[in-house]
Amino acid sequence: MKELDDVTGAIVDAAIKIHRELGPGLLETVYEVVLARALERRGFLVERQKCIRFEYDGMVFEEGFRADLLVEEGVVVELKSVEKLSPVHSKQLLTYLRLMRLPVGLLLNFGHVTLKEGLHRVVNHLNPSASRQLRVNQAAVSPG
Repeated sequence: MKELDDVTGAIVDAAIKIHRELGPGLLETVYEVVLARALERRGFLVERQKCIRFEYDGMVFEEGFRADLLVEEGVVVELKSVEKLSPVHSKQLLTYLRLMRLPVGLLLNFGHVTLKEGLHRVVNHLNPSASRQLRVNQAAVSPG
């Protein structure tokens, strides 16, 4: 697997380019398809609408949830196209990260005028990145 900062940096770079070219307001699925293709062209392994299996209290959920994008089997990308993110969106992504036992995910809202306003990096027990590029609106949601 590629380094997390390299993967998340490439995702952010591709998403910003797509947002600049397409603009805000399209359906989430449009951004999902275009971002997946852009990342695949850069040589990344990308899975769309990945069914995630998990267990809880002796119960098995074969399709507990679907991750919009799973990049390099290590970064969850949740896409939104809304005027304003709700605090529950970051918490939802953190839950996904915990259940998948992954350290980092990106919440990208293509509904803002610029993607910078809609970019949030959510971490699950991971030290903050040393990369300044990845500190834009970095959201570390506490486990409680």
